[in-house]
Amino acid sequence: MSAIQGEGEYRYELVNGWAKVPPEMAWREVGSVAVDSNDNVYVFNRGPHPMLVFDREGNFLRSWGEGTFPRAHGAHYAPDDTLYLTDDGDHTVRKCTLDGKVLMTLGIPGKPSPYMSQEPFHRCTHTAMSPEGDLYVSDGYGNARIHKFSPDGKLILSWGGPGSMPGEFNIPHNICCDADGWVYVADRESHRVQVFDGNGNYETQWNNLHRPSGLYMPPGKCDVCYIGECGPTMAVNRDVPNLGPRVSIVDNQGNLLARIGDYNGAGNEPGQFISPHGITVDSRGDVYIGEVAATAWPQLKPDIPTPDPLHALRKMVKLPAK
Repeated sequence: MSAIQGEGEYRYELVNGWAKVPPEMAWREVGSVAVDSNDNVYVFNRGPHPMLVFDREGNFLRSWGEGTFPRAHGAHYAPDDTLYLTDDGDHTVRKCTLDGKVLMTLGIPGKPSPYMSQEPFHRCTHTAMSPEGDLYVSDGYGNARIHKFSPDGKLILSWGGPGSMPGEFNIPHNICCDADGWVYVADRESHRVQVFDGNGNYETQWNNLHRPSGLYMPPGKCDVCYIGECGPTMAVNRDVPNLGPRVSIVDNQGNLLARIGDYNGAGNEPGQFISPHGITVDSRGDVYIGEVAATAWPQLKPDIPTPDPLHALRKMVKLPAK
């Protein structure tokens, strides 16, 4: 089943059931998704097999990570053919090969820093890489902080703190970096994306978003950013139109180019989203969205039983401009 949405250069066929998941490996929560240089898709999920790998047609290739990742949250593909995987339940970032060998671990597994201590990590959420190879970590649920590490894992600097002023965060949920070294942070509960230079100096912010959670900029000189917005969950506004859940595509100044999924409301059907939590784009412009669907459904639809099957991974197949 599918649905077509979008406009201009950003028209997509939204597809459910793209990934051919082996029955014994089914998921209900996908924290994040990443794509390698061959367009293989890495689905970082909260099932018993944390990393499931598919080709771009959705054929299952392999799994790994069993026993290592208690709560998958962020996945980021690096130019050296490695993956940075953020586990907010384990309070760690692990650098892994594409077949799952752990090369480096940041943080102490299972031991968070004190709540809002500003020290890494307390429920860290995602990673990004500078053009020079430095690593940024958004930290996260139990901190309100961005940490910058050298390529060999040494802490260089940190910035932020709880609040709603420029440079402060209310759940820094995702992070990405462009080819010029600017750092973009999805400040989820402040409904904005904040923009910094590589040393944490505030530059500007993008507004007109609702709980931005997923964030992705394709590598190189790129003029667009893909933003997954979770939409409202409070009883007083969960049915209000034009708030998501949705995927917004903006230019590098934050101006809206297209918005996908918004007008259908939250749901499990083609053309709808539940909670666009992690997002990536392949070489052909197809977009993959991981959703923490099992957590989000009772918040969005408390009077409707959770569907079975529950879609936790969507693919947006890019169509020719119209």
